[in-house]
Amino acid sequence: MSDAAVSDSNHRLKPLAPAMLRELSARSNVQGTVRTLSHYGVIVLLGALIWKVSTTYGAAWALPLMAAQGYFVAFLFMAVHETAHKTAFESRRLNLAVGYLSAFIIGLPYEYYCLFHWDHHRYTQDPEKDPELIVGVKPASDTQLAIAYSGLLQVAGRLWLMLRHAISGNVVVPWIPANKRHIIVLEARIYLTLYVALLALSVWLATPLLLWVWIVPLLIGQFFLRPYLYAEHTGCERGRSAFHNTRTTYIGAIVKWFAWNMPYHVEHHAYPSIPFHALPKLNAIVDGEIVYRGRGYRAVTRETLAWFRRQWRG
Repeated sequence: MSDAAVSDSNHRLKPLAPAMLRELSARSNVQGTVRTLSHYGVIVLLGALIWKVSTTYGAAWALPLMAAQGYFVAFLFMAVHETAHKTAFESRRLNLAVGYLSAFIIGLPYEYYCLFHWDHHRYTQDPEKDPELIVGVKPASDTQLAIAYSGLLQVAGRLWLMLRHAISGNVVVPWIPANKRHIIVLEARIYLTLYVALLALSVWLATPLLLWVWIVPLLIGQFFLRPYLYAEHTGCERGRSAFHNTRTTYIGAIVKWFAWNMPYHVEHHAYPSIPFHALPKLNAIVDGEIVYRGRGYRAVTRETLAWFRRQWRG
């Protein structure tokens, strides 16, 4: 992705000075390590508490902890996203290590996602070419809307696609070039093999550990993640400018921390070479240019729900 801002004739964004762009684009192993260790640290801590409570009092008593765990596990998507851009760390090896691990945990093959996301940036909001719009759920009733916002259909869809790639050895989606298809098939087969191995190990040890600290929280976490993801572009314009086709949502520091600063989403799409830790500084520079500005995820979710309803009601 080019370092230049994505723009069009309707948006006269002054480009960043080369020195400023270089400064903001500097990647940091320290910043990436701190963010990764804090994110995974919370997951490990909550996992230990879930296991302690569930084995002492029963799984039902651990459900509130599982819900909290779900938020942090599902939001490992942000680690996958940032490492897909290779901006989480200066080290390519660290980007790949954290990316592969996080992607495996959330059931999203990493190499597949990198290619998917590349086309999303190239064709943002283009209904014919943006993968997010091509595979996205298109609800046509309040019931379908509620299911879409649960995120469970999206998880089932990507797991089914991975299974199909692994079994058939055939990849036909347009965002995967022919010379990369063998990688996607191999990746899907490795994921499937590892998941089956973990299942077999859990059955052999007769332990529900992975179920309570990983699988159930991951499913619960989709209820938090999906409204966040819908906030990024839903209801925005279909033009080429990131300042028109993307939304930045202003939210508290804790949410921004575990979302790896991706609520600054206009900034990320306009300058995708700039790593997550520099986005607050970039926001201070371009804030006045942002068209779609969300004031918290409750307010934005009301807006996106209303937008979906308008689509089927005409």
